[in-house]
Amino acid sequence: MAGATTSATSALPDPSPVRPLQTSSQDRTMSTYYHGNINGPGHLGAHGRTGGDGPDPETVFRLAEGLLAALRAELPGLAVHGEVIMAALEEAAADGGPPNRGRIRSSLDDIAIGAPAGTGSLAFTQQLAHLLQL
Repeated sequence: MAGATTSATSALPDPSPVRPLQTSSQDRTMSTYYHGNINGPGHLGAHGRTGGDGPDPETVFRLAEGLLAALRAELPGLAVHGEVIMAALEEAAADGGPPNRGRIRSSLDDIAIGAPAGTGSLAFTQQLAHLLQL
């Protein structure tokens, strides 16, 4: 290959001049198209949940008690998760604040994984998760 020289710059194309995009006045108008719930299925806004104070505490307690009873009867090994949920709800009732959603969700997830389809435990788990919007 002696005597053969190639220039690396000769293989590159010439850059074409860059022109600004042409826009019309119609491109600058705001769309009124409805995009649906942009906050997602959890209805989370900039400052947390929106749309009400949450579920009735009495209903939540009844479902949690039903879940714990069903777990003790059907799946005693998972009853500890029902007890965690009851403890979180009782703690919230004593404090007057909202329940610890992280602890409740974690326990509901563990129950949902371990409970077979068609059991009362799974039905209570799904109802509680829906009621608490978890």
